[in-house]
Amino acid sequence: MTQHRVAVVQAGTSLFDTPRTLERMEAHCEAAAREGVELAVFPEGYVGGYPKGLDFGARIGSRTAAGRDDFLRYWQSAIDVPGPETARIGAFAARMKAHLVVGVIERGGATLYCTALFFGPDGALLGKHRKLVPTASERLVWGQGDGSTITVLDTSIGKIGAAICWENYMPNLRQAMYGKGINLWCAPTVDERDIWQSSMRHIAYEGRTFVLSACQYFTRADAPDSYVCVQGDDPATVLIRGGSVIVGPLGNVLGGPLYDREAVVTADIDLSDAIRGKYDLDVAGHYARPDIFHLSVNETALHPVNYQAGAAQEDETAEAAQT
Repeated sequence: MTQHRVAVVQAGTSLFDTPRTLERMEAHCEAAAREGVELAVFPEGYVGGYPKGLDFGARIGSRTAAGRDDFLRYWQSAIDVPGPETARIGAFAARMKAHLVVGVIERGGATLYCTALFFGPDGALLGKHRKLVPTASERLVWGQGDGSTITVLDTSIGKIGAAICWENYMPNLRQAMYGKGINLWCAPTVDERDIWQSSMRHIAYEGRTFVLSACQYFTRADAPDSYVCVQGDDPATVLIRGGSVIVGPLGNVLGGPLYDREAVVTADIDLSDAIRGKYDLDVAGHYARPDIFHLSVNETALHPVNYQAGAAQEDETAEAAQT
């Protein structure tokens, strides 16, 4: 079967209140389930939050004590993968009987990562993707992912992968994912600008893939009173206005873009359209020139410290044998 109903969920975080965010997520999942969707995509940093307008007390050459407290609060709002929060999100997917992709802030020790998680319709955590390059000031609070999580999952409804926000502007990442045959390109984001819509249509047309971009709709009221952001303290101030959209493989808009409110945007798709589209443009196939261009992708998981059990003992044994 090639025909499926998919959705992007435009929603905001309850910043620094992860339990409340999960309650809101559950309600959105229930709404998506009533629409009969088989795949739902949530925005970047949805669980754990995207602290737009916060500077974490950073200046060139200095940091403030208050900024360190902000980071601690942000770290406390993040989640372990796997962990109790992922188990709960998996339960949402199982009740929906749908695949679920959601942006989270993941704890890796003391370092945070902007991550997309993939869940199956049985609730299983199928994989994750860590954002490779945080953008601008995001680098103050997020680490970099590596090639081990350039994930494209072969599922019953298609090949699902994710590029987070400005990762979508990385040509080599796009080509790496096209090479894996992706046809359900998920783009969790907080980019509300009009140019984002052009980018989503371009990627769909370039890769002959369906693009599902979920953006947050986030207001000052979604953050606590103690949240000191440059946009001010008026609860009605819109910090992220949305723009969630679903695009087909020929760049045709199938749903959205939606602005200025929370909602579930759905579209009925036919995966065969991806093959129809590649008839005249397959950038990882007949339209490639491997005799001229070559892309090498390092998918090794990289760790700052690697421990080798027994290595020291083996060295001592070798030294003893030489004496």
